[in-house]
Amino acid sequence: MLKRIIAMTFIFICTSFAWIILGTITNIRTYKYDGNLKKAVGQLWGSVQKQGAPLLLKEVKKEKEVKTIEDGKTKEEIEIVTENLPVNLNGSNINVKLNLDQRKKGLLWYSVYRVQFEGKYKVKNQSLEEEKYLFEYTFPSPGGIYDNFTMKIDETQIEDLKPVDGKIAKKIPLKAGEEKIVTITYRSQGMDEWWYVFGKDVSQIKNFSLTIETDFEKIDFPENSISPTTKTKTPSGWNLNWNYLNLLSGIQIGIKMPQKINPGQFVSKVTYFAPVSLFLFMFLMFIITAVKKINIHPMNYFFIACSFFSFHLLMAYLADLISLHLAFAISSIVSIFLVISYMRIIAGIRFALIETGISQFVYLVLFSYAFFLEGYTGLAITIACIVTLFVVMQVTAKIDWEKQFSGTK
Repeated sequence: MLKRIIAMTFIFICTSFAWIILGTITNIRTYKYDGNLKKAVGQLWGSVQKQGAPLLLKEVKKEKEVKTIEDGKTKEEIEIVTENLPVNLNGSNINVKLNLDQRKKGLLWYSVYRVQFEGKYKVKNQSLEEEKYLFEYTFPSPGGIYDNFTMKIDETQIEDLKPVDGKIAKKIPLKAGEEKIVTITYRSQGMDEWWYVFGKDVSQIKNFSLTIETDFEKIDFPENSISPTTKTKTPSGWNLNWNYLNLLSGIQIGIKMPQKINPGQFVSKVTYFAPVSLFLFMFLMFIITAVKKINIHPMNYFFIACSFFSFHLLMAYLADLISLHLAFAISSIVSIFLVISYMRIIAGIRFALIETGISQFVYLVLFSYAFFLEGYTGLAITIACIVTLFVVMQVTAKIDWEKQFSGTK
């Protein structure tokens, strides 16, 4: 008995080492080209978009004292200079539509999206005399693509748009108390996250309204972003609203696109945890064969361990070619077929189907499938371990272990 346990332990250690190598290779395959692949996807679809709030500047003329030296004498002159001072927008009404379109490259999924943007910004002259304002709009990404871009002042569309350094600036003269609405619209595309940025520092935002309509249900908000004031479920996704009358904040608005399970990351996790799966299986099979007095040689366990390993090896390379769930299903069927067809020769068809087949399905297939349940994987594995312990304790409660290990009948 003791020699058999030592042999099984050696087989378990060797198989675990093989899984570590496979998991490491899968990780390398996944992340070695991630930077280049992400860059390639970014060139096609764009990167993270951060739409900044427009900057409104008011032209102010000031007197400035200028000293000059002429013929050894210092002269003081007063010049009139023009400065642009930032002022607050009188209101912002923004509507955004986000359409998710996930793309796969290698062993990784990338969450790309299409965005339709419409922003209406109120510019008002609060003074008692005519003033000139400079409306400065910055594109969310310098290398982005902006289809059907329009800029209107009230109902007049601006035709001579000349972007400079990723910005468009337009002078707007306003009479005393006059208000005009500047409308910006475009269609674009990006990846992973979409942001609306008020400014680098704490900003004052007046009469602000932002509505984001998504065609996906799983929504999340990045760190350092404000949650919506209201959200409404729609047939295809969510309607998210941010409404503020007078807000002072250094936090921005952001939304994170849903992430698909990446095949490379999934296979790596399952592979690294495979020794736990094999240990539970071998432990339970050892107890069952001891109780039923079925002679299973350590070499039989070696071939069973190889069949377990085949599940992860096949899935690691299938996941690169077909969907992850299909690769998982094919790998499960192949591994279970190998074990059952082998064990039916050793211990009979009934033992192969019931004790061996069910145990492999639980500890290999269901154990691995638990990694699809994000947030519940650890709990699922813990429950499996506790149930296994309970079953083994009940089955072996009356076994005389001293006789078992001494080899006496």
